[in-house]
Amino acid sequence: MLPSDPQRSFTIRAALHDHLVRRLNEALAKIHGTDTKAVSDRRKQQEFYQLQPLLNSGADCVSQIQMATHIVKGIHPDPKVKEATNLLVDPSNLPDLPLVGSHVLSAHIDIDATGNGAFNKKIHEVFLLLQTKFEDECILNLLKRGDSDAIAALGGSPEEATSIADRLTEMDAARCMGLASHTQAKQIYWPVGADPHDNSGYHLLAPLYPTSLVHRVYQTLQEDRFSEAAKAARKARKAGEWHERPVREYPNLAVQKLGGGKPRNISQLNHIRDGNNYLLASLPPVWQSLTVKPLFGVESLFDVYRWRREVRTLARELRRFLEGNPASNLKTRQRLDELVNALLDELIQFTAEVRTLDAGWSRDPQCSLPPSHGAWLDPDAADVRPDDVIERLSSDFAHWLNAQLREPLPMGDPEYLYWFKLAREQIKDYEGEVLHEQ
Repeated sequence: MLPSDPQRSFTIRAALHDHLVRRLNEALAKIHGTDTKAVSDRRKQQEFYQLQPLLNSGADCVSQIQMATHIVKGIHPDPKVKEATNLLVDPSNLPDLPLVGSHVLSAHIDIDATGNGAFNKKIHEVFLLLQTKFEDECILNLLKRGDSDAIAALGGSPEEATSIADRLTEMDAARCMGLASHTQAKQIYWPVGADPHDNSGYHLLAPLYPTSLVHRVYQTLQEDRFSEAAKAARKARKAGEWHERPVREYPNLAVQKLGGGKPRNISQLNHIRDGNNYLLASLPPVWQSLTVKPLFGVESLFDVYRWRREVRTLARELRRFLEGNPASNLKTRQRLDELVNALLDELIQFTAEVRTLDAGWSRDPQCSLPPSHGAWLDPDAADVRPDDVIERLSSDFAHWLNAQLREPLPMGDPEYLYWFKLAREQIKDYEGEVLHEQ
């Protein structure tokens, strides 16, 4: 289709190009260093954010992705988008309720891309691209109205541009024909009648994961916990000074991991969160202060960590397992990893709890922790911060675990090196998740 106004078509394409340049710069800003991996990552991003290839390849795979605010893969990862219903809902059209739900979101929400994990990112980026405003209207809507200038702005011959437009205008359409659930999805019998013995007095509900709401909660908590403004507010509170930003705390916070090592298989927003989904405490609305205290009078964080009930239970279970002289096979290795990783999970939980203390507590003269432990637990630790905090902490964990097992067992360097490897992996993953959002 030839443009009726070539200059207008050129301006629309320029707007699309400018959007991709901004997205590329945002992606490049997250890549640090000059090593081979960093150079390779930059090249991949530069190749990805090319307007014509992105439009062409996005049009080819758009039918495998569902744009949605409520997804089934957050409930179970198996259902395909053409097999089960996912919903794309405008929150402003939802009824107002005295409860927290997707209806509290504004029209400016993050819409997710779910389906074939290989294409989630691409279609999500194309969707964001077509949300670019031109003459106070998003370009996707212009394409849906058959705007000849917008279609021509997609590039290529008139036939190619029309073909791309025809496919891209379907990117926010439902992929599953009709309402459908899946055998792996959860279902709830919800009573609507007075007699619980009457089988006809129930509605069968198939819950969907409110991915846009979950993402807003995640963004809010990250802002309240790790933003520079939040840090400044906590610092002012500690000093007894006024600050315009309130300090918000979230006791007993938990994290649900979705997607394992491939969070993009669930959805693109889940990938952006690295699979992390915050769970608020499901408790009566009576908040109590955490029994977390600064680590004063001890020379190692493990002097406190070791007394946690779950840590003692796991260490005892690990000791008994090894005392049984298990066979050297895959099953033994898996059980060993399971127990040690559970101990490391407790270490991460212990770390998260201590980090809820007012920053700077490790500067107190009563604190005798080594610099690496203070730097790990306190975001406002002393200025002397070892460069290899994670390495030292992993080493200290390995030494501590060997000491717990050495009394009845011959623990030595091979065991130390194995505990060190497991510890470094988990600790680096945790710190990476925290730094990713700062």
